Amino acid sequence: MDTIHRMHLITNSIKDPGGEFAAEVLKFAAENGVSVSTDEIREDTECVLVLGGDGTVLRASALSTSRGIPILGINLGTLGYLAEIDKREWKSALQRVFKGEYEVEERMLLEAHKEGGGADYGSDMPALNDVVFSRKGPLRIMSYDIFVGGEPLYSFKADGVIVSTPTGSTAYNLSAGGPIVEPSARMILLTPICPHTLNSRPIVLSAEDVISVRIGGDFRGGEPVAEAAIDGEREIPLCAGDIVNIRSSDKVAKLIRLGKRSFLETLHKKMTD
Repeated sequence: MDTIHRMHLITNSIKDPGGEFAAEVLKFAAENGVSVSTDEIREDTECVLVLGGDGTVLRASALSTSRGIPILGINLGTLGYLAEIDKREWKSALQRVFKGEYEVEERMLLEAHKEGGGADYGSDMPALNDVVFSRKGPLRIMSYDIFVGGEPLYSFKADGVIVSTPTGSTAYNLSAGGPIVEPSARMILLTPICPHTLNSRPIVLSAEDVISVRIGGDFRGGEPVAEAAIDGEREIPLCAGDIVNIRSSDKVAKLIRLGKRSFLETLHKKMTD
């Protein structure tokens, strides 16, 4: 791959209080002739360097995806799936990246669009992990109607529903009992959250399918009763009867990989801890 000369730094201030580690990274990059911006992503940026964990990588993805810039994560938390570099070996790993000794792995993204007269959500904020539907406000059982390609699939009452990418299969989807999928695959996972029925099961769908989720119920007043959260942060407020269409995005997330740790190795460590 190409050598790296210009990077942008995003750091998790909670995991790096005082910015001491960020200062070390900036100094090391300068010593190796690499320019690093910290205020905004410049036009000539070749890589977004993330100091934090998987959550910080997700937030960085929202900024870098539209520009087609690859992301490299230095993990400052527990073992994760997205942050590639262990903090103990960050200098040797960065030197390899500076020299172009890396690969870029592409991950599929999802877009969520709310039907109707509101704002057009989704195309400017694709999801690397998932789109999660949940109730909003008082505790209540929600009804969800699921359609695939315009055809009804099933309806159920549940605490929520997760529409996930393969990358997100090891996130909330895993906790909700959904399948684990190799992250470079192309498919869409649909997983109910605590369904109040025995016949609602996780389903794996094609990446070419369009999934529509309609908020059921007869809640009056026109106030939002549910929401769809994109990668756990950006929220779409939803009223009864609202429909959100979810499809794979034309964009992809680009993650820098050094080839030292495979997905299966990480998964093995997670499952044996």
